[in-house]
Amino acid sequence: MRPLKILYGAGLSLADSSQYRAWALERLGHTVVPLNFYEYESGNALLRKVVHRLTAGPGVARFNLDVLAAAERERPDVFWADKLLWLRPETLDRLRAMGVVTVSYMIDNPFGTRRDPGWRLYLKDIPHFDLHVVQRDSNIADYNERGARDVIKIQTAYEPTVHFPPPAGWSDKDRDRGVSFIGTAYDNRAEVLTRLWREFGLPVVISGDAQWKRRLPADAVKALYTGGELYMQAYREGIWRSKINLSFITHANQDEFVHKSFEIAGCGGFLLAERSAGHLTRFVEDEEAVFFTGIKELVEKIRLYLPDEAARERIAAAGRARAEKDGYHNDAQVGKIVERLRGLVTG
Repeated sequence: MRPLKILYGAGLSLADSSQYRAWALERLGHTVVPLNFYEYESGNALLRKVVHRLTAGPGVARFNLDVLAAAERERPDVFWADKLLWLRPETLDRLRAMGVVTVSYMIDNPFGTRRDPGWRLYLKDIPHFDLHVVQRDSNIADYNERGARDVIKIQTAYEPTVHFPPPAGWSDKDRDRGVSFIGTAYDNRAEVLTRLWREFGLPVVISGDAQWKRRLPADAVKALYTGGELYMQAYREGIWRSKINLSFITHANQDEFVHKSFEIAGCGGFLLAERSAGHLTRFVEDEEAVFFTGIKELVEKIRLYLPDEAARERIAAAGRARAEKDGYHNDAQVGKIVERLRGLVTG
């Protein structure tokens, strides 16, 4: 089958999983023409927030014009919109008239309880895309009720060029992070992590954006927060350096699983994740990953595994093998999307 030419619209940086999916498309042999959404955002932080809420303004107009101009110039088979919130329905209709298949890859949940702003145009776009890629069973019904033409569920994934195991011989002598969380302060994570440290005396380490400074108590910020988000090599090495890697479900987003769990497994890290149906179907509990429900069980699991390096090593290795064997990486997951797109592309 011939390679596809894909006009790829996304926020593209080394900190974004959208960049990883673009790399996967290229590894699969397709031609990717990037259109970086970040180049259309204002340099003024306040104005960026206003535009994000309203999804209107000169930048939005210019972005839509440039999507069409790039499609006219490049004549792609597919326009891939990776979490794009600025597209206008008429832009998608024009692409279809040009014979370009349109797909939306949406990692977040416009129908969740988190109530993030910025969904105004996207919700109008739903009937105008040829294909929607979502992360949750509940979203399939949500999108169909909004008139979606086609919807598939694809799980989030790790990036094999970034998320891979440590060098041979890596052990606890190389791990200076005890109970580690690398990520955002959604839901009640700040409260849970503070309790692990304050009430139960556990060696918690947190890395992530500045939200943690607002969500954590002042003494917990000083004791637990390392400061700053970790990306690429620093993120991978943060997982390597952690005896226990925590992964929480984002309940406000109605998540079934989280990409962090697959990234931890891909890096060969010991995964202690919040129990969910999505996690349980992807890892064998206590053999390929360890799960918890509620803080009582979380504390019990930490106290069980923190001193047991051999058990952690065994489970981490099995989790890594499962992730690789069952295709929890971008090449496999992106490949499934391409298979669906081929049925829509003519010629």
